Amino acid sequence: MTSYFIRRLMLIIPTFLGVTLLVFAITRFVPGGPVEKMIAEAQMMSNREGSSGGASNDGRNQPLSEEQIEELKKYYGFDKPILESYFSWLGKVLSGDLGTSTRYYDPVWEMIRERIPISLYFGSITMILIYGICIPLGIAKAVRHKSLFDNTTSIIVFIGYAVPGWVVGILLLMLFGSHLEYFPLGGFTSEDFEDFTLIEQGLDILWHTILPLAGYLIGAFTVMTFLMKNTLMDNLAADYVRTAMAKGLSFKQAVFRHAFRNSLIPMATHFGNNISIILTGSFLIEKIFNIDGMGLLGFESIVERDYPVALGILVISSLLFMIGNILSDICVALVDPRVQFR
Repeated sequence: MTSYFIRRLMLIIPTFLGVTLLVFAITRFVPGGPVEKMIAEAQMMSNREGSSGGASNDGRNQPLSEEQIEELKKYYGFDKPILESYFSWLGKVLSGDLGTSTRYYDPVWEMIRERIPISLYFGSITMILIYGICIPLGIAKAVRHKSLFDNTTSIIVFIGYAVPGWVVGILLLMLFGSHLEYFPLGGFTSEDFEDFTLIEQGLDILWHTILPLAGYLIGAFTVMTFLMKNTLMDNLAADYVRTAMAKGLSFKQAVFRHAFRNSLIPMATHFGNNISIILTGSFLIEKIFNIDGMGLLGFESIVERDYPVALGILVISSLLFMIGNILSDICVALVDPRVQFR
C-alpha cells in the first residue's frame, strides 16, 4: 500500500504540470489581457480628456506608443514564447512567489492568505454539516423507505436540489435580509466589529453566517443524502445482511454492524474530492453576500483578467484536488479492509 501511495504522489507532478500549462496557455490566447486592458483604459482617459477639452477625438488615436506597449508586454512576460514564459512562471511558483496582481499590484500570495481564513471557516462548517446531517438522514430514509417521513423529506430535498444554491441565497437575502431585516444584507462582519466584545464578535459572525451557509449547503446536501440512502438500501438487500438476520441479529444490529460500514465506502470516496471546496468555496454565493473569500477573489480575477491571481488560485485548488483524491483512497482503505492497493 505504501508503494501505491508513493506512486500516486509522484503522479501529482505531471498532472499539475499539465493542468497549469493548459490554463497558462489559455491566458495567452484569450483576448482582453492586462496589456489590452491598460491600452483600453488609457484610450478611454484620452477620449475623456479630449471631450472635456473640446477637441474632437474619434477614439481611433492610440494613446500609447509602440515602445510603451512593448514595455508592458515585457513587464507582464507576454514578449516571450509560451513555454519559456510558463517555465519562468513555474520557477517563481516553486520558489514560493505566485506573482503580483495586475489589478491591485499586491503580491498574489498575500491576497490569497488574507482570504483563506474566511473560506476555511465556511468550507469547514459546510463539510461538518453535510456529513453530520446527511449520513443520519440517509440512514433514517433507508430504514423507513416509502414511509411518510421518507416521502416528505424526499420532496423537500429534491426541491432544494432543483433550485441552485445562489438562487436560494438571493431569495433568503431578499426575504430575511431586505424585507424582514432579520439578517444582514452581506459581508462577513459588521462595520463596528472591532468595538464588540469577544462574545459579541462571535455572535456577529454567526449572524452573518446563517444565510450564506444555507446557500453553500443546498446542492451537496441533496447528493450526499441520497447517496447514503441508496447505498444503504443496496446493502440491506444483500445476502450477507439477510444471513446475519437469519442467525439471530436484530434489524438494528444488522444495519449498524454490517450494512452501515459498507455503505460508508461511497461517502469516503467523496470526502477527498470535497477538500478543495473548503478553500475555493462558491464564487456565486460569495458574490451575492459580498463575502471576501477565495471564491469571490477567483471570480473577480477572471472578470478583470487578473491572470496572476487566477493562476495562483489554480495552483492551490489543483493541488488540493489531487491531494484530496489520495485522501479518498486512504478513507476507502480505512473503511473497507478488503481494499488492497498494489
